Amino acid sequence: MNQEPTADEPDTLRLVHLIRAVTVEFGLRQSDFAARNGMHPTDVRALIRLLDAARADEPATAGLLGARLGLNSAGTTAVIDRLERLGHVARVRDDHDRRRILLRVEPAAIRLGREFFGPLIGGVFQVLDGFDPAERETVRRFLTATHAVFAPEPRP
Repeated sequence: MNQEPTADEPDTLRLVHLIRAVTVEFGLRQSDFAARNGMHPTDVRALIRLLDAARADEPATAGLLGARLGLNSAGTTAVIDRLERLGHVARVRDDHDRRRILLRVEPAAIRLGREFFGPLIGGVFQVLDGFDPAERETVRRFLTATHAVFAPEPRP
């Protein structure tokens, strides 16, 4: 499979191939992180989904995590149990509804992620520093619309 676009490809197809190349490389870095830390690649995706929920101020329940990962109840429980055993996630009672259990990414897991992914994110920041605000807005609009193509259904 050719990772580099060729000169005779239409520009839009070259962009699609570049998106694919970036997502493949990011997936490989996620797998490296998982392997180095005794995790399954799904565990890393779970942590990302939980961090995304926290940034969006959404209550992170097992149901939400399962829906976002496309897992059934048993699969979701297995992921949460693994992450809890590793000390990356804690189950905590919701302050507003004591019957509900929320999932929280532990600070040590956040530090671990920053140590590994921080240099990559720093590299992306350096790339973005070369773009003016209007160009960054164009990139944001493009990535937001592209994301909607891959995740067209609203997530719970």
